[in-house]
Amino acid sequence: MGQSVELAVMVAALEDIAATRAAASWDNVGLLLRGDRKIGRIGVCIDLTPPVWDELSQAGVDAVVAYHPPIFRGLKRLTGASPRERTLLSVLRSGVHVYAPHTALDSAVGGMGDWLAQAIAPRAELRDLRPVEPVDWDPAVGVGRRAELISPVSLGERVDRIKSWLGLDHLRVAGDLSAPRASLAVCPGSGGAVFRGLGDVDLLLTGEMGHHEVLAHVAGGGAVVLTDHTHCERGYLPLYAERIRAALPGVDVVVSQVDDDPLRVV
Repeated sequence: MGQSVELAVMVAALEDIAATRAAASWDNVGLLLRGDRKIGRIGVCIDLTPPVWDELSQAGVDAVVAYHPPIFRGLKRLTGASPRERTLLSVLRSGVHVYAPHTALDSAVGGMGDWLAQAIAPRAELRDLRPVEPVDWDPAVGVGRRAELISPVSLGERVDRIKSWLGLDHLRVAGDLSAPRASLAVCPGSGGAVFRGLGDVDLLLTGEMGHHEVLAHVAGGGAVVLTDHTHCERGYLPLYAERIRAALPGVDVVVSQVDDDPLRVV
């Protein structure tokens, strides 16, 4: 039997991993739903969908850490009229806490942005790895990552590595696969807005971008890799869970096994 901690202890540990003040201004991060339980088991997921909540509630979690905020915009009442409302009401009635790190975790040192950059190249092959949008209080913290490759490589040489790192069978790519690439930028989720103004970065990796943004980057000689939104996020969850375990010794941390991207290749 593991140990239980108070809510404040869990929140402090999650804040140490990814400070919420580093989140994007438009985001909704931190403790979103305060339950009434002491915390002995935490469930981690990307999206708190009805199937994920069914799984985690049956696993007996006392808190859910959902990367994407399940309370974000457009939620004006809780009447049970939609699946999201019914899920949140069920969580509330169960006394389970809900916390969302989202862009705070993207921005953190050792967070999702740093992890995603290594899908293209190991850290030892990258020079000047830094945020695309650094915060004003720490140049190492911020949304997105850009870097120079110590030795230029082609996208064709790195496709298998990217697939393996992200656990994917397919990628969508644009641009010349054989041209050498000397610089890269990555962004978990949707990177189009983050990548604006980057200039001559050769290779972009993100979940999704607008059609015309892809066309413009390729027309400038660059290459783009798109994974679909959550496929460039979900692979970080086991590492995040391990960091939470290390910060909260004795607390059980489980990663949802039914959490998945809604899109399929058919």
